[in-house]
Amino acid sequence: MERRKSEEKERRGDDEERAEEKREKRGERSNTVKLSPPQAQSQSNHSCVFSSLLHMSVFSQSFSSCGRFLAAGNNYGEIAISGETGDCRRHAHTLSPDSTDVSRRPVLTFTAHEGPVFSLVSSDVHLFSCGNGEISAWSWSQLLKKENSLVVGGGDNNLHVLDLETGVFKAVLGGHQDYIHCVCEREREGQVLSGSEDGSVRIWDSRTSSCVHCIEVHKYEACARPQIGKWISCLATDNDWMLCGGGPSLALWHLRSLSPTSVFPLSSSQRQAAFYQDMILAVGEGPLVSHCMLGGDVKAQIPSSSPSLNCLQINNKSNEHRVLTVGGSSDHIDVFTNLSYRAFSLSF
Repeated sequence: MERRKSEEKERRGDDEERAEEKREKRGERSNTVKLSPPQAQSQSNHSCVFSSLLHMSVFSQSFSSCGRFLAAGNNYGEIAISGETGDCRRHAHTLSPDSTDVSRRPVLTFTAHEGPVFSLVSSDVHLFSCGNGEISAWSWSQLLKKENSLVVGGGDNNLHVLDLETGVFKAVLGGHQDYIHCVCEREREGQVLSGSEDGSVRIWDSRTSSCVHCIEVHKYEACARPQIGKWISCLATDNDWMLCGGGPSLALWHLRSLSPTSVFPLSSSQRQAAFYQDMILAVGEGPLVSHCMLGGDVKAQIPSSSPSLNCLQINNKSNEHRVLTVGGSSDHIDVFTNLSYRAFSLSF
């Protein structure tokens, strides 16, 4: 703690040098996230989601002028756009009888009004929505625009948005008070999340480059661990859910209510976590890969070959090679063909 306090006093030093030094001490790194076309992600089986769906009513619908997309409005003020998934080779069109569970999910969901969306009307250019005393116009081209950008966070406390077509940084997202450890995307909502040394998670609207929420995780008693620190070193999202941890305990958050629903009893700081089916996988200080249930219980902790772990990846892109890989403070990359044991290791 004394060392961390001393580092705080040197805050006005060189940002990049300071950020790199702190990351090396904890085995961490700056992060980037690529903004891709909106894609549906797997739905977490959690009671709050079911409660939200149970009380939902669809009040309005409208097809786009091209007929390839359907807009629907609900009582929560949300508009969901369904249609082409962007991967026609793998999934049939949403409106086709051959469509799959994946392609039937919205490609984009956003909050349009504070109250219900009572009416939707489409023109060649716009989607019009009517709420309580207000009418909004949304550009179809902007709603369906396929971003090709990279969001970079690092030692200057800002997020930078790089246009991959032109190679030019097109936006700077400022608000964090210290350097940024991690970045992830909430694709369906068109949002980017960032976690910082300042103890906060900021949620950004990628369309307007504005911060829509700031969650100071270390101020929540259930998550706070002041004896360790307040930094946020890992982030992951799955639709309406967020995982975050670092100095504070790893916790599952409901993004609609902006509140933690489960706090996982892991004593060490977690450096990366991921949603996998009905579980959460996490790695951090120590050699163990933790398997956590959504309700907060730790189901298993599987040993790896490294004394401390920094990163994990799940290969969801191949049915033949669907494996978990983890790496840390050694030259080995452990491969888990079955989540319950380490099958073998790759090495540099």
